[in-house]
Amino acid sequence: MEFQVLGPVAATVGDHQVDMGPPRQRCVLAVLLVEAGSVVPAEQLIDRVWGHSPPGAARSTLYSYVTRLRGVLQSQRAEADDVALVRQAGGYLLRVAPERVDLHRFRRLVKEGHAAGDESGSVLLRQALALWQGDSLTGVSGIWAERTRAQLDDERVMAHLLYQDLQLDRGRHEDLLPDLRDLVASHPFDERLVARLMTVLDRSGRQADALRLYEQVRSQLAEQLGVDPGPELRARHLELLSSPPVSVAVAPPVPRQLPMSPAGFEGRARELAELDRIDDETREAVITVVGTGGAGKTCLVLHWANQRLDRFPDGQLYANLRGFSPTREHLSPSAVLRNFLESLGVEPTAVPSDDNARAALYRSLVAGRRMLIVLDDVRDGDAVTSLLPGGPACTVLVTSRNQLTGLAVTHGARTLTVDMLSREEARGMFIGRIGAVRAAAEKDTVSALLEHCGGLPLALGILAARATVHPQFPLALLAEELNEECGRLDALNAGASGADVRAVFAASYRALPAFAARAFTLLGLAPGSSIGLPAVAALLGLPIPGARTVLRALEMAHLVQQYAPLRYRMHDLVRLYAMEVAERDLPADGRDAAMRRLVGFYLRGSYAADRLLYPHRLTIDLKSPSDDGAALPAVTNRAEALAWFAAEYSALLATLRFCAAHAWDATTWQLAWTLDTYCWRQCRLAGGVEIWEAGFEAAERVADPTPRAIARWRLAYARAHAGERDGVLDQLRESLVLFEETGDTASQGQVHQSLGWFLSRRGEPEMALHHTERALAMYQDVGNPTWEANALNGVAWCLAQLDQDEKALLHGEQALELFRKNEDGDGEAAALDSLGYIAHHMGRHREAIAYYRSATRLRNVVGNATQEPDTLVRIGDSHAALGEMFQAREAWERAALLYRGQHRASDAERAEARIDAARD
Repeated sequence: MEFQVLGPVAATVGDHQVDMGPPRQRCVLAVLLVEAGSVVPAEQLIDRVWGHSPPGAARSTLYSYVTRLRGVLQSQRAEADDVALVRQAGGYLLRVAPERVDLHRFRRLVKEGHAAGDESGSVLLRQALALWQGDSLTGVSGIWAERTRAQLDDERVMAHLLYQDLQLDRGRHEDLLPDLRDLVASHPFDERLVARLMTVLDRSGRQADALRLYEQVRSQLAEQLGVDPGPELRARHLELLSSPPVSVAVAPPVPRQLPMSPAGFEGRARELAELDRIDDETREAVITVVGTGGAGKTCLVLHWANQRLDRFPDGQLYANLRGFSPTREHLSPSAVLRNFLESLGVEPTAVPSDDNARAALYRSLVAGRRMLIVLDDVRDGDAVTSLLPGGPACTVLVTSRNQLTGLAVTHGARTLTVDMLSREEARGMFIGRIGAVRAAAEKDTVSALLEHCGGLPLALGILAARATVHPQFPLALLAEELNEECGRLDALNAGASGADVRAVFAASYRALPAFAARAFTLLGLAPGSSIGLPAVAALLGLPIPGARTVLRALEMAHLVQQYAPLRYRMHDLVRLYAMEVAERDLPADGRDAAMRRLVGFYLRGSYAADRLLYPHRLTIDLKSPSDDGAALPAVTNRAEALAWFAAEYSALLATLRFCAAHAWDATTWQLAWTLDTYCWRQCRLAGGVEIWEAGFEAAERVADPTPRAIARWRLAYARAHAGERDGVLDQLRESLVLFEETGDTASQGQVHQSLGWFLSRRGEPEMALHHTERALAMYQDVGNPTWEANALNGVAWCLAQLDQDEKALLHGEQALELFRKNEDGDGEAAALDSLGYIAHHMGRHREAIAYYRSATRLRNVVGNATQEPDTLVRIGDSHAALGEMFQAREAWERAALLYRGQHRASDAERAEARIDAARD
């Protein structure tokens, strides 16, 4: 919350003005703001608000005003800004930071500006004077207000005089004339201002005007006040009479080299505000504006600079160093210095031939001048160090595709990274160029075009330019060109230098050292939208420290982004270019070896993580496509395994698709196996179906019947969980036959248990019990107590469905004991859920709720999100049976929310039906 008295008495929150009440209430606020941080006695407040004739109820009215002001502050959550109006020691105190009150900020800036002197002082004084929004205390009347207004106006005049002193010392007398004339017009009898205006007119070569001004003021003083001019003004008059006219030297032209502001600029509010903030806070600002080629760095800088020319009255210098130009030679610092010196008035023949002498002369000429220097398209920090001024008055903006950390180290440069446009910004930019009517007619096509551009301003600009060339053509024609990845970069070419996305990326690629260029091409091969550091190490065939060094080089060139600790990604269009270069520059066997290293890493890593999630699961004979010995992910427990899968899931899914497309059949079905537990527990039901459809097709091409049996079993299970029914039973039975042919008793038991689960869901508890008991017998034969516990739990569930509650309870308790003995947390949660279901059936609803809540807590621990809402529904059912409808609705609502988040619409509708019925 901010407060103003240098104009209307007001308060603002952001851009919103807060109503502070009627005039006398605002007068109370004004007194407290002027005296902010000090206690104002009640009697003094009454005197300042009502003057010499306060009403009889002044004290109670004052209390009412204070109470209302306090209410306004509370309604605006002012306490969050440490603003409070408190009663203290017989008076009132407004506790507020001085910086939140424009008067106190003004006084601080004037004090600092006076102390600083030179150009930095001018900047501070300009900021102080900009705080005034008219006459102070506007809207407040009375003796105190008039007296305080006059005092503050005098402070304002003094600030103007201090500012003018500094400007006169710099020889900027003509720049002062407009404001100084306005000041004299509003203060016609302030002889300090009149004397100052006479001085400025004289120095501007207008001595006659200065003398006429004196005569005019002398006459007004005599006619209106009956007095003569004071000693200071008379002395200034005599100086003018006795001195010869000033000869005005012709000053060199103020350089105005900025290119025009880019048309159609859109968005970038955060970046523009950050440039403002840095320029305001830093007296000697060197700002590096960095980002991917085509991200709009130059457009941002030119838009900002052209909108803020008033900040740089001494001129603007601009140079395009062409650091990444694909067609023109780089511009040397020496050539830039010559151009700058000539722009600053140095005759071409006087420009030193020695580069060090040129730089020294340049620094001398810009010293103390408030200038903007834009150094565009810089390749490295060494190219600009000689172009940096030596004093504190200039602001330097440097744009580059490289990070330029050296400038931050040696010159304290501040860095602003320009990322892609947000969806809203990209849409605004594109629609602004092609027209709102045309965009509205093809709304879906516009969305598709924006998606293909990924927020890259250069790509958006190229598409918009192509669209405007043929305004009668449908945008769908452009979208068709972009649909195929192999031709997308061809479509993003407007046929001119700087308007070709591929050429822009190629310039960045050519600037890379050889080791980074190789890594860039290989990263283009990596499946998925992101990749972790260990996976990069495997892909490149490097140890992790070496991979980190390579990634740092690519990150510095803004060709990859470290968007989270040790996780990296490329812009989609950059990735397409990297893939092109890989196909062009890398031999096929080199690409194949790299991909085998990466796939092998993912396969071994996901298998190890899966064993941590489900250590009691069947094992498979892993066949990695590469045995290069790359380090596995540093995953040591269930929580770390879940986190690893969550981070790598999209990459693992993309890798599986790659393997399927390239007929790496063994790896395909084995990757599906390693992802199975995670997909099931995290309710990635569509993902579970997808991985096993690919796994099934791959397994069908494998001679070994075991993969074919596994793929049929897990595909059927995934489809059943996704809500499918057709063909599930047939696939499970086919799987069972194949396992019987191989003599794999344990796997037969697994399929029998899956059959029992599916038939139970289908409402066939007798057949379900048959298969589950078969699974139990087989698990007991192979001597696996955890699987036995799973079967016991399945039997308990089927018996409960058949209303054999006592037998169900016995089996459920046996299952729970075995799960706990063998430390199977997921199985223990399932047994607790079953016992809750059995207790509910037996009418022991409070006991059921206790079981269910224990199951829910345990499922959170093991990361089983899939079954949590199922248990919540049953918790609601038990509460409803007890007549506790509030708790029941609470559980059902939570379940419905989770179902919706898991895209389980039919399950969500069943939970919502319970909620609706409870309302009735």
